Parts: sequence; structure tokens; C-alpha cells
Amino acid sequence: MKYLFYLLPFVFFLPIKSILSFCGFYVAKADASLYNKASRVVLVRNDDRTVISMMNDYEGDLKNFAIVVPVPEILERDQINIGDSKIIDHIDAFSAPRLVEYFDSNPCQRYEEESGWDFRKKDKTPIPSLSYQNKPAAQDLGVKVEATYTIGEYDIQILSAKFSDGLETWLNQNGYKVPKNASESLKPYIKQKLKFFVAKVNLKSIEKGITYLRPIQFAFESPKFMLPIRLGMLNAKGEQDLLLYVLSKNGRVETTNYRTVKLPSDLEVPEFVKKDFANFYKAMFDEQTRKENFSAVFTEYFWNMSWCDPCAADPLSNEELKKLGVFWLNGNDNFKKELPSSTFVTRLHIRYNNQTFPEDLSFTETKDQSNFQGRYIIQHPWKGSPNECSAAKQYFENLEGRQKLRAENYKKLTGLDAEEKMNLPREEKKEKWWKKIWK
Repeated sequence: MKYLFYLLPFVFFLPIKSILSFCGFYVAKADASLYNKASRVVLVRNDDRTVISMMNDYEGDLKNFAIVVPVPEILERDQINIGDSKIIDHIDAFSAPRLVEYFDSNPCQRYEEESGWDFRKKDKTPIPSLSYQNKPAAQDLGVKVEATYTIGEYDIQILSAKFSDGLETWLNQNGYKVPKNASESLKPYIKQKLKFFVAKVNLKSIEKGITYLRPIQFAFESPKFMLPIRLGMLNAKGEQDLLLYVLSKNGRVETTNYRTVKLPSDLEVPEFVKKDFANFYKAMFDEQTRKENFSAVFTEYFWNMSWCDPCAADPLSNEELKKLGVFWLNGNDNFKKELPSSTFVTRLHIRYNNQTFPEDLSFTETKDQSNFQGRYIIQHPWKGSPNECSAAKQYFENLEGRQKLRAENYKKLTGLDAEEKMNLPREEKKEKWWKKIWK
């Protein structure tokens, strides 16, 4: 029996020389590898055209894998593609929050300041596939198989449905184990007259040695700029993380039905963070979601794709962007420094469950083109002596206050104390004297 895995909404579950102005060292990045069960989606959007790439991070027997995605129309064969997971790994690395380090200078010295996507419907009948056949009961349940395809390692059906309980029954009859109360979650999509993209692994591809699943991509036109996430909560255990990389032409993307907030950034943190940046970032994101009552969408990165500062990874080439579905690029694969790319990437991080995010995500593209990145700074102290000069003495007098500020930043970001790890003296809390009077 097939299990439906809603990976997120949907799922049932070259190098370019950078323009460098960064005077320091890049240390580490907080990419998707920090999250074992994070869904990753690339969403390309301009005007009413959308291309979605989904990473199907599924563990287990591939025979039990299937996804269901609400889509606005009956997708034709050339609107569906199999992507390259390495490109999604690349955009994840490029946009990841990062840790950078600088070094204090010697205060005794003086220095001088120095696409190929088909979006529109055609007047032709989709090419049928022999891998599926309509069952007689399907029509009685209000379910119609509009098209079937075998693409790469996936067998795909496009369904229309009149009744949510009929669709649930049809899925069960066809060997899919549907989570309880699925019909209630399917009902809003049927009311909107959406279709359903259903994919499972082609068993012949398993016989040929397929051991992992490549991303599924599909292109369509719709005035709605949104991403369905409610289906992904049906059989989810606890909260889920979604990393969403939105590629747009004109500016930063944010949600319209939830608060979009920028991750705290550009703060100095203690030196020990360098050895444990992964756990620092996890604790920081946990604390920030708690402060926002687990109901905010966090912007972790926004930048013009033609350059970066500092670079956690090289920017994506035009060739890679086109493979993700960026359809407005010209044929030249070389970015010119004086002519920035017309592609922006917004990285959004959402931690959600069905109580905190009861609605699908809706978006808008803003006119904001101000660069932003989640960046955390280690400023290494000068290793000299306070006796070297009068400026050195003043430097060390100020250093203690700067170290305390870094400890305060660490606590503000993570909710955790840093004094012990930094060997800073703790301030004794004086008991209020009047409390002793009436004891």
C-alpha cells in the first residue's frame, strides 16, 4: 500500500567571480543540512507565471512514496520537468545565513583608510501514458484522471475532483493510504476548482538502480501568488521547517497573510560560536520563532543574484537559473559586473504547524531591492599587551565592555547565557532589602 507523503504543501510526503568588498574571513553557513526534515522549494515568479521545484527528501522504501500537489490547471507533459538537486543545494548554500570573522588591528599602529518553459495551454490533447487506467468507480466518485505521464522516475497523474470525500475514497481505492480527515483538507482546493498533481515512483526505475529522487518541477500560469502548505500538516508529527527560495525579477518577496520579519543580523557574537555555529543557529532560530509566537515568516536572505558579499557560495550561473525555471534571462551566461542580473533571490524560513499557520502562504513581490543577509560576526581581539602604548591601554579598557555586549547579543539571539563560556565575571544580583522586613 502506498503512503501519501505531503512534503510541505504539496508533497504527501561557470563559476562566477564575485565582486568582493568583504574585508575578513567567511567561516560557516547555516544551510539546509542543519535540518533533517526540512522541505525545500524553489519558487520562480514573474507576472502570472510560476515555476515550482520541489525537493522530495524522502527516507524509506521508494515503493511507498507518493505526492499530491494542488495545481491551478491540467498540466501538459511539457509543463513538467525533472530537475537537478545539485542546483537546489547550490542556491541553498548561496543564500544561507553565515558567520564571518574580523580581527582587531594593533592600536599602536596607524593605518591609512583604504528558459525553455511552456506556460500557456495548447489546443492539443495531452499524450496518454499506458502506466495508468481509469477505474470504473472513479467517475462515480467525481474523480477524473485528466492526464497521465511517466517522466524520469515518476508516474504522474493529473486529477480533477468534484467531492473531497470522493477524492479521498479514490486515493484509498488506488492503493494510497490517506491520513484521517484528508477530505476536510482537500475540500478548500476542490471549491477553488484546482486540479491535483499526483506522482509516485515508477517501479521500473527502482529496478534500474534509482536510489534517490530528483526534484519535480512544474510550470503554470495563475494570478494567485501562493504556496499550499495545509496538506503537508495532515500526517506531520510536530512542527515542520520549510526553506523557500523565491526567484523574482524586480524585488524582495514577502508573505501577505502572515508577518514577514527579518532575522536579527549583523551582530557581534562571542568567539566560541565559531566552533559550534550549527547549534548556535538552531538555538537562535528556536528563540526567534518563540518570540514571534511561532507565527512569523523569517527573511534570512535577499540579494541580487549577480554578486554577494561575503559569499557563502558562488552565485548561480544563468544556466543554473534557467534550469530552475527563470524564464526571463537572455542567452548570455556571463554576468557583467557593471550590469547586475535581473534576478533576485529571497530566502524565507518558516516553522509551522496547523495551529500557527492555518492558511496557505500568499506572497507579493515588493519594490524593495535593499540587500539583506543573516550575518553574525566574530571580532577577534588584538593579542598584544596593554603596556605597548597608551592607545593599547585604552583598547583593553574598552575590550571588557565589548565582550559583555557580545554576551548580551548571544543571549538576545538564543535565550542562552554566554558568560561562563566566555569566562566573564557574573554580576551578583542584590536582594531588595525591603523584602526582608516582613519575613
